[in-house]
Amino acid sequence: MTSILNLEAIEHELLDGRTKGFPYGTAPIRLADIGAQGWNLLDGGLPFPQAVLKDTALAHNHAWMRDFTAATGVLLAPHGKTTMAPQIFAQQLEAGAWGITVATVQQLAICVRFGVRRVIMANQLVGASAIAEVVRLRERHEDLEFHFLIDSIAQLQLVEAEARRHTLSRRLTALVELGVAGGRTGCRTEDEALALAGAIKGSTTVELAGIECYEGLQITGDSARDAAFVAGLMQMVHRVALACDRAQRFAGPAIILSAGGSAAFDIVARELPARLSKPVQTILRSGCYVTHDSGFYARMLENVKARSGAAWQARPGLRPALEVWALVQSRPEPGLALLTMGKRDASFDLDLPSVQWQFRGGRDTSPQPVPGVWKISAMNDQHAYLRIPAEADLRVGDLIGSGISHPCTTFDKWRTLFTVDDAYRVTGAVLTFF
Repeated sequence: MTSILNLEAIEHELLDGRTKGFPYGTAPIRLADIGAQGWNLLDGGLPFPQAVLKDTALAHNHAWMRDFTAATGVLLAPHGKTTMAPQIFAQQLEAGAWGITVATVQQLAICVRFGVRRVIMANQLVGASAIAEVVRLRERHEDLEFHFLIDSIAQLQLVEAEARRHTLSRRLTALVELGVAGGRTGCRTEDEALALAGAIKGSTTVELAGIECYEGLQITGDSARDAAFVAGLMQMVHRVALACDRAQRFAGPAIILSAGGSAAFDIVARELPARLSKPVQTILRSGCYVTHDSGFYARMLENVKARSGAAWQARPGLRPALEVWALVQSRPEPGLALLTMGKRDASFDLDLPSVQWQFRGGRDTSPQPVPGVWKISAMNDQHAYLRIPAEADLRVGDLIGSGISHPCTTFDKWRTLFTVDDAYRVTGAVLTFF
């Protein structure tokens, strides 16, 4: 199947024993040929732990977000740092995404290398080498639309000083970032943002493309509180955008308004769109939807659905597509099992993995759901402590499949993740670029 991006280099990548999760003693195999090997997660031929992506859940999530953005009339530039997998970027673009969001210039370069041509860097551009690389990429690729965040005149001066050392055929484009007291980056007041927009207007190397903010770190799960906070932040974006529009600060043919983590994107989609003197591109940057999870974002999605009306409440939500599987390696005490996975293999920054499945070869034909009382209580680098009732039927050698919370920090632990169908047959592999 032809991809919207140029993935040929990935397809020809050789996987071998240096790759975590690659079958022991197997000769090197092109990534494109992995799906033809007849491997199955459940038949004992693969080493563990294994992080896998479920094909049907991925397809469902692409369609779900495509439908959501179409229904709300917003654009999507999913955050690439979630997966750092150009193969998944291609799927997102093929499902209608406007572009891809990144956090660093290195991530931008990966996107450009594989053919992404609309990129937002949801971060400040600083550092001479980073600024020089942005200039180089834009000059080499005339069709590259790239926007970075800016929140101070000091940053503007740094960008200008480095940019003037190079020949620019077009000015760099920036989004003024609005922040909140005690939060992360971003102008803390509207007056600061407007002063910065005025300084950009006078720049010979940078022009203003729009206004941006990030609400995600302030989301608590209290739906009423979250809705009020996000609505207030979006109103601040509107006021600054309107003032900049009236003062003719925006340089391009359209004005970008962008926000949106993965916990309250529905409020952003409802509150951020605005009418200005030029066409407005309202761009969400949610990234975790693509694999979803079995923890934090699963809880947040319930609030999203509840706020989005009966139609969205009635339809299936996003599905967890990322699982980490491990073997039971020890039953040293009644009520305790040790698994062959740990902090090197699965997210633990928001929640510990949640045990979902048990499989015992020779007994089971498919994974069996586990009782809700089975809980992972702690992880070391390469061990997980599974707490179970003393009488639980769990043996050394059994397979345990876990959902994760916060997919970003599971992806960055795996250079390669196998994709699987609903019977856990390996269908291919995804390469990451962290």
